[in-house]
Amino acid sequence: MDIEHPIVLAPMAGGPATVALARAVSDAGGLGFLAAGYRGPEAMREEIRELRGRPFGVNLFVPGPSDVSADLVAGYVRSLGPGAGEPRWDDDGWRQKLDVLRDEEPVPVVSFTFGCPPLCEVASLRAHGSEVWVTVTSVDEARAARDAGADALVVQGSEAGGHQGSWVDEDRSRLTTLELLPAITAAVDIPLVATGGIADAAGVAAALEAGAAAVQAGTAFLLAPEAGTHPAHREAIASGAPTAFTRSFTGRLARGIVNRFMEEHPTAPIAYPHIHYATAPLRAAARESGDGGGFNLWAGETHALAVARPAAETVRALGARGQLS
Repeated sequence: MDIEHPIVLAPMAGGPATVALARAVSDAGGLGFLAAGYRGPEAMREEIRELRGRPFGVNLFVPGPSDVSADLVAGYVRSLGPGAGEPRWDDDGWRQKLDVLRDEEPVPVVSFTFGCPPLCEVASLRAHGSEVWVTVTSVDEARAARDAGADALVVQGSEAGGHQGSWVDEDRSRLTTLELLPAITAAVDIPLVATGGIADAAGVAAALEAGAAAVQAGTAFLLAPEAGTHPAHREAIASGAPTAFTRSFTGRLARGIVNRFMEEHPTAPIAYPHIHYATAPLRAAARESGDGGGFNLWAGETHALAVARPAAETVRALGARGQLS
């Protein structure tokens, strides 16, 4: 990509991602990203049109299996108490979004999380002028993404905020970003975009030194005025509160700032997006009332390094390689 700074905006679905934030990052010389997760195809189309004329990307969720333990899901939903929603599976508009990106609104970069599309889909997107990036969390995923034709890999370490992009959600040992980068560099020969725990220029420099061609940052932008971050989430980001992995909000492993909901529901089943839909009304009510203890506060381990400033300033600060921001 023809960008001034090797800084990629993480596609933070569920609120923080906005057109204004993606535009600000791209216009500052980075690569802005739209988060199509939880967005309908028409909404995605309109956001794409608002960003035309600059480099940017769009991120899609790869659908997972629909089979889950009905008994475990039902038991967890009961534990949520009154106000919980109905658990269900859907594919997040997978086919419709691919059709838009391939046939109607091609974009410079399409990235994928939670899996890798088939070779035919990758080839089709590339034929329409898009680079295809795939999020990976292991060497095996990296090799499989390369074999599927990916142009670049987003290498996600365990420090990353929000959902782990693993192709199969499972309990296993996870490597940090700086541990995973050299392992994948030795296994595949395509560009790597490092993500996870990178929130200042020193972190950027370390990732580039470890073999990354660019870095993807999300938590570093959560306090930007252009981000759609909830006020209670902003307050938690600025604190020194610890983070932890949880499935309590969505049924898929994700890192967030520890809060009351996580502590009250420590053992959610592996069942995404079923649990996501079950907790959605409760999370919405908590956001509406400003209760930061009742909804997901996604954040990376280094969230205390995030600075409240315009996104363009963060791009430039992160791009100042080797110098603390």
